[in-house]
Amino acid sequence: MIQFTLRQLRYFDSLARHGHFGRAAQACAITQPAMSMQIKELEEALGGVLLERNARQVVLTKFGEELAPRVREILRSIDELGDFARASCDQLVGRLRVGMIPTVAPYLLPKVIGNLTRLHPELDVHVRETVTPKLLEELGEGRLDAAIVALPVSEPQLAEVALFKENFLLVRPGEHEGTPEPSAETLREMRLLLLEEGHCFRDQALSFCKMQSSTPREVLDASSLSTLVQMVSAGLGVTLIPEMAVGVETRSASVSLSRFKDPQPSRTIGMVWRKASPLSRQLSQISEVVCLAADALREQQAPRGDVRGRRNKVRHRVA
Repeated sequence: MIQFTLRQLRYFDSLARHGHFGRAAQACAITQPAMSMQIKELEEALGGVLLERNARQVVLTKFGEELAPRVREILRSIDELGDFARASCDQLVGRLRVGMIPTVAPYLLPKVIGNLTRLHPELDVHVRETVTPKLLEELGEGRLDAAIVALPVSEPQLAEVALFKENFLLVRPGEHEGTPEPSAETLREMRLLLLEEGHCFRDQALSFCKMQSSTPREVLDASSLSTLVQMVSAGLGVTLIPEMAVGVETRSASVSLSRFKDPQPSRTIGMVWRKASPLSRQLSQISEVVCLAADALREQQAPRGDVRGRRNKVRHRVA
């Protein structure tokens, strides 16, 4: 009888995903030699070589490539067993794996965690911050319980709950203070600074300006809103940021903030999870906690002047 452990399967899955012993071991919170030993024991138990080892990367053998999706499905089924057990409890307990997009996480996460800790102290919250396509992939594979992203995602297997809506503000160098804000058409002629490819906020800004992502632009793209704002402060161009980021990102930058005329560019932030998840009822409760965090963030930023105070308080729910 073939004997191997669930831990060995998780280590192999991590190696298959990361393609590197060091990164895989770090993700599993073990040492690289310990992981290597466990994989060797798994190979001996299965009677086949799973991967080719070299100094730079890990390459799966044909056997390893065929095994990887089966191991992933086994691990997903095991995680779902735990979800079924947690779903039977009246209280929210155990591990909760939540993903957030980078244009939301730094601003909303502290209040979300604070609310969850206060209202559901038995929860063990794990947060993953990355771009929407990666979050949806990990959600579909069962590596996340829920994700907070910009809606809609239009995935038939996912439930969507709209949490709140927020407008985008224009950020210009400080010397532009008091000058009329440009129209969307005028922005197309300006040096518009954007997040790098893969961020949904980039696509939303381009959509407002009616620009294509492939449009040639002699500008630098950035990996964070913080970098974008600092680039504007240095006089390199202009950018758009969501309202929730204003208080954090502009407090140490010499920039001018202004709103666009109606209809203002905006986005709807929501929470998504698998419709088949046993935790659907509990995740719906979690979405209410996130709404409370968003409300608290609005109240906190409201006294910060006219532009920062007039936040869009529209919030709606979808089934």
